Amino acid sequence: MILTVSHTSIYSYDAPVRGAVQSLRMTPSVCDGQRAIRWQIEVLGGTRGAVFRDGAGDWVEGWSLRGPVSDITVKVTGEVATTDMAGVLRGHRESVPPEAYLRETGPTRADSGLMALAHEGAAGATDALDRAHRLAAAVSEAIAYRPGATDAHGTAAEALALGEGVCQDHAHALIACARHLDMPARYVSGYLHAGEDGGPNEASHAWAEVWIDRLGWVGFDPANATCPDARYIRLGSGCDAGEAAPIRGVAHGRVAEALDVTVAVEAVQQ
Repeated sequence: MILTVSHTSIYSYDAPVRGAVQSLRMTPSVCDGQRAIRWQIEVLGGTRGAVFRDGAGDWVEGWSLRGPVSDITVKVTGEVATTDMAGVLRGHRESVPPEAYLRETGPTRADSGLMALAHEGAAGATDALDRAHRLAAAVSEAIAYRPGATDAHGTAAEALALGEGVCQDHAHALIACARHLDMPARYVSGYLHAGEDGGPNEASHAWAEVWIDRLGWVGFDPANATCPDARYIRLGSGCDAGEAAPIRGVAHGRVAEALDVTVAVEAVQQ
């Protein structure tokens, strides 16, 4: 499948800031399941700084802007050829050991509810892959997908207690359950072409990867009860949504910030 992406993020401030620095993880991962045909990142009025591939295999670009700045516009456009790998991440170079992703973080901390969900969901599993599939299914069933039910600062425990959430909550809950059972798991940010009618998807997406000894990292998308396939574009990963965020940055000034994001993912060739 060939997917096109158009993604614009606009940060607006209630007063001009003295400047800003940003770290962008917005370049498609280099792996067997996807190949960027063209890809362009622009920060309007910004200066591109250091670029490097980090230990997790993510391509990172640093950008800076000199003030006064009233708004920052980040534009990403591109075209990616994708192949269905049944969720298995192959050909991805990284140096961080899987055990590093057993580390608990605030959004992925397992409370008693998540611990119970992990044990109930994994009951009867025949091997690690089967256990991961069962955990993803349990999370899908326990947390209904409802846009706007939670915010970006919510935790997996809160989403489970509410019984509703978005893709970020599903990913955090699966990560929490897997780690509780000593299975390394991590958060993945990216894009999904989800329009069944071929129309554009309106949002970026997130899912989880679980380490399976005989396979490596395997993706699971509990929000859609499936494993990532050719409709998905993988950008980056981290222990939770904060670490895997496509855009991280700091604006110099005590101001209020508003963010407007538009994302369109379209399939131009099946």
